[in-house]
Amino acid sequence: MHELSIAQSVVDAVVERTRDRQVTAVRLRVGRLSGVVPDALRFCFELATERTPLQGATLSIEEPAGLLHCRTCDSDASRDDLILLCDCGSADVAVVAGRELDVVSVEVV
Repeated sequence: MHELSIAQSVVDAVVERTRDRQVTAVRLRVGRLSGVVPDALRFCFELATERTPLQGATLSIEEPAGLLHCRTCDSDASRDDLILLCDCGSADVAVVAGRELDVVSVEVV
């Protein structure tokens, strides 16, 4: 489960920036093609925040859809799963969006 290491990295990054200030909310952007399971990340976030200034903070996750660009037919297509094929059948695609994993904002007291 790599969500635990991701949650720990988020906590570490937030604590590095906010020091000992109490954090009440964290907002993430996790693309649907990132391979991260949002519910597992929420569970792991709760574990990773214990005994830190983030304990009790709410976690909200935006899940932007994936977007592919096909090099064969020069079209764009939305994707929400990890099967990266164009509607024309080509696998020669570039992932344009959907692999994000960003801390968007943090609320502190």
